[in-house]
Amino acid sequence: MKDNENSPDLNVKEAEPAYDLQYTYADYLKWDDDRRRELIDGVPYLMAEPSWRHQEISGNLFAQFYNFLKGKHCKVFMPVDVRLNADTFDDTVVQPDLIIVCDHSILDKVCITGVPDIAIEILSPSTARYDKTTKFNTYLKAGIREYWVIDPNDETLAVHILKDGSYITHAYTKEETVPVHVLDGFSINLSEVFED
Repeated sequence: MKDNENSPDLNVKEAEPAYDLQYTYADYLKWDDDRRRELIDGVPYLMAEPSWRHQEISGNLFAQFYNFLKGKHCKVFMPVDVRLNADTFDDTVVQPDLIIVCDHSILDKVCITGVPDIAIEILSPSTARYDKTTKFNTYLKAGIREYWVIDPNDETLAVHILKDGSYITHAYTKEETVPVHVLDGFSINLSEVFED
């Protein structure tokens, strides 16, 4: 792999701050060493490559959202750059496992430049704490209306719904059906999400 002058040697654990300097989206675009990263408040975080189980759960969930949204206004996306504060500091770029966007004005040619309606993260051992704390606080601050955190190990889902500047959390198990608050009349069948 090749590092350029703007990307220091990265011998750090996944989902830990990669180095001390503050960076922007412009810096993020220059890194060409094929490492997956996110940038939160100017701090880069290395991301683990997803496991097959992670991808299976993501695909199952994507299928349910896609089938419901086909022909409707909102769209579902697999990981793509989301610039949460592109209009100010432009120092936060995340790649949720799934993203629901109903405001097409935030879709540009290569990424999402604004706040999606739903962000969904699927935990892995190296990102669990990061997804539950750093990203939780980042998504809350940005005003994402629903933040879902899926735990493949115990086959549970935590749904955080934005209300009056805070997240209200609801927990679900594999046997339950989950209402999607942003999408009226739609629910996710978790038994299908976690099926092998």
